[in-house]
Amino acid sequence: MAECNGNIVDVLTSDYAREIYGQVKDLPIVDYHCHLSPKEIYEDKPFENIGQMWLDGDHYKWRLMRAAGIDEEYITGGKSRKEKYSAFCDAVSRSPGNPVWDWTAMELEKFFGVTKPFLPEYAEEIWEECNAVIEREKLSPRKAIAMNNVEYIATTDDPFSALDGHGDIGGIKVRPTFRPDRCFTEGVDKALLEDKLDFFISKGCKLADHGFDGFSDTSDLEWLIRKCYEKGVILQLHFGTCRNINSKAFFSIGRDSGFDVFRDSISTDALAKLLDKMCSELGGLPKIILYPLNDVYLRAVCAISGAFPNVLVGAAWWFNDTVCGIRRQLETVAEY
Repeated sequence: MAECNGNIVDVLTSDYAREIYGQVKDLPIVDYHCHLSPKEIYEDKPFENIGQMWLDGDHYKWRLMRAAGIDEEYITGGKSRKEKYSAFCDAVSRSPGNPVWDWTAMELEKFFGVTKPFLPEYAEEIWEECNAVIEREKLSPRKAIAMNNVEYIATTDDPFSALDGHGDIGGIKVRPTFRPDRCFTEGVDKALLEDKLDFFISKGCKLADHGFDGFSDTSDLEWLIRKCYEKGVILQLHFGTCRNINSKAFFSIGRDSGFDVFRDSISTDALAKLLDKMCSELGGLPKIILYPLNDVYLRAVCAISGAFPNVLVGAAWWFNDTVCGIRRQLETVAEY
């Protein structure tokens, strides 16, 4: 049982589950997919306050605030960080059941030792306590990472990134992940892309990642599977997205700001045919990790993975990254 701001979450439901957790809870974290900024890790500037640490660039929190009716001025607009923090507290206090409720409680306790509920009546007190810790400890990206016992971080990087911020930094292995989505959309020459992939590998890259909507045109995907197989790179496929559905918000705020959703359909037949085609052509497949965003198709994707020994189903992703979503994912993967 875990208590988050008074919300009881039944996570470890048996003595056996608690025993297994006890065996692994102190192992270092190997983070093979994230969107942390390598530049921020490299520069390691101390955070100014909890508002900056929590809300700058976090579209999960932005989305929750919009759902709670918070005006955009308090989300991505010109209000101060303290005003945005207060608005975030108001949104969280009305959102039990949303994963941000649980994440917020865990972050407050983990980094700041704060166990009081994140409610408006405690907002000022929590603001002062957290900022005191930030100031006293000079809390920075690397210190926050170290507090979580992270050993390895695979960032997500555009093929044309200089990769200046990667390497062994403060005892943490920070490695790039080759993410060619933009280049495929813009029709970048494949020979140039292969040179970029080789450069990534020279910088310690072990993973490629491709996020896409569906399987209507698989030519780019076939090229990427082929190159990953040839070069021994693990490939992560995130699919089933529908990006930037609010056009007005997209043009005023920009991409990756909390206006993406999952598609109502995914052609799992096309996925099976793609894997079969590439396996036949190459004589095998690179290790591939599948992340379907619409978990209605999770059973079909799990079944397909079982037909190709090198294909796995990944962790619950994005909209599925909730207590219920993680449970559904684990149960379905285990079942298949």
